[in-house]
Amino acid sequence: MPDTTTSPWDDVVDLLVVGAGAGGMTAALVGSLEGLEVLLCEKTEMVGGITSTSGGTIWIPGTHLSIEAGVPDTTEAAASFLDAVVGERGGDAQRAAFLEAGPQAVEFLQSRTAVKLAAAQAHPDYIGNQPGEAYGGRALAPLPFDGRRLDKADFIRIRPPRREFMALGGMMTARNEIDALLHPLASLGNFRLAATTVLRYAFDRLRYPRGTRLVMGNALVAQLLYSLRQQDVPLRFETRLVELVKEGDAVVGALMAGPDGHRRIRARRGVVLATGGIARHPRLRQQLYPEAARRYCLAPETNTGDGVEMALAGGAALTVGLDSPGLWMPCSILKRQDGTELMWPHIILDRAKPGLIAVNSAGRRFVNESDSYHDFVMGMLRSPEQAPDKPAHLICDRAFLDKYILGMVFHGSRRLKPFLKAGYLIEGESPQALAKKIGVDPAALEQTLADYNRDAERGEDPAFGRGTSAMNRYNGDPEQTPNPCVRPLGPGPYYALAVWPADLASSAGLKGDEDGRVLDADERPIHGLYACGNDLGSMFRGTYPGPGTTLGPAMVMAWRLVQHATAKEDLANAHTSQRTVV
Repeated sequence: MPDTTTSPWDDVVDLLVVGAGAGGMTAALVGSLEGLEVLLCEKTEMVGGITSTSGGTIWIPGTHLSIEAGVPDTTEAAASFLDAVVGERGGDAQRAAFLEAGPQAVEFLQSRTAVKLAAAQAHPDYIGNQPGEAYGGRALAPLPFDGRRLDKADFIRIRPPRREFMALGGMMTARNEIDALLHPLASLGNFRLAATTVLRYAFDRLRYPRGTRLVMGNALVAQLLYSLRQQDVPLRFETRLVELVKEGDAVVGALMAGPDGHRRIRARRGVVLATGGIARHPRLRQQLYPEAARRYCLAPETNTGDGVEMALAGGAALTVGLDSPGLWMPCSILKRQDGTELMWPHIILDRAKPGLIAVNSAGRRFVNESDSYHDFVMGMLRSPEQAPDKPAHLICDRAFLDKYILGMVFHGSRRLKPFLKAGYLIEGESPQALAKKIGVDPAALEQTLADYNRDAERGEDPAFGRGTSAMNRYNGDPEQTPNPCVRPLGPGPYYALAVWPADLASSAGLKGDEDGRVLDADERPIHGLYACGNDLGSMFRGTYPGPGTTLGPAMVMAWRLVQHATAKEDLANAHTSQRTVV
């Protein structure tokens, strides 16, 4: 262990931020604007982390943006909604602080940085039929960002989205543009959008490795990076956290390892952990996640829980009493001829549409297929037939494939052969034939379809209530009446697609207070140590209230912890001078 009592500090700053995802970048940006000397360190060669590959939606109730969008929202309504969703699981003080600070944080970013957001007029909360739920106004989306505004060296530092989500080898598209790009001749508007988007992309590729029109999570990351550059905030890449440095009971800095070796960095106002959570930490993943959900992960390979691990070594505690240790996404896997795998997150484009059901390994339905991705997987994990080596299956008829997207099958039933050959899609002329191919009981699947179809003829789903929430109906097909999420499956052939549980973020994390201070097992703050994003335990206690309920708290808590750090006294006068490395 290094002797830090005699070794000088290599660098001294006010705020040391570890991790350059949305939370860490926001903390560094706000800290700089509030007059602090900030250093931002990122373990990889790129910024963005999980944020870059996400939809970029940010759930923050009660902002002025909801008023501008014509769907005014209040924090009081959101508080009622969260009380109903979270129940007695705890985290009340954090949520109250989040609701209070959220509108202020958004106003700060909108007025003083290049972060530009807009409230969705229609983007319902995920858990329906609750007091205070909102149909629009709470989900904020980053406006598209022109990557050419960044230096080319910075542009290539932005972590690209998942390659499965980029058209033509490198072109980003927003979710509301997919239909136009798939059907460019359906209308003049579709043709114009498709033509301008593809032409822009073609010109981009003359100079850039991918398209520069950034949307969703990539747009948010680019806005934050651009703002950091405007503030001249130092950003060190390929620099990882090795140890936290303490004086007495307070964290006063950190030992970081970068291209130039190890450096001891003094942080007068505190160290902020924003390293992406426990996603790929081998021990914590094994310890906290259910066995059936450990196989697949949507986080970058480098999200190995460094911040959480170092904080635990320094006396921090983990959150307890969560509804779930992870936030989940059902994913299908396409195995390519070269042995690599493509993983497709099933967000809203297929599961909510009529003419599709999901069954477990017993051939029975287990969930409302139109619910959120997290709640869909929670249904998988609660199903007694779920096992690590047994996926669930989405099942549809040919008419479904002719009209909708199913995972990576974008082009309808005319181009199924590659997917059938790869085993990504399974075909059966009858329910019994399909059941045998996917390894479920033929009689059970046949009965499941018969029961579902009988009720679907009336547009009903008494078994799981499909189509009974605003979110269900919003993501369904308005042309299908009386229920946009329900219709009988017609004649064969039938198709099945295997989906597996994957974690998109962790809700298990460090125990913290309403100012983002990390707590020990006795609920005492560890002075000088903050956390935000997935490093901090979920204030929603493992539930998933609405779109963007990881990014919203990450950015708001980043703003709030900076306000606390700028207001507190210098810890150097409050603690002993003895310095140790933990």
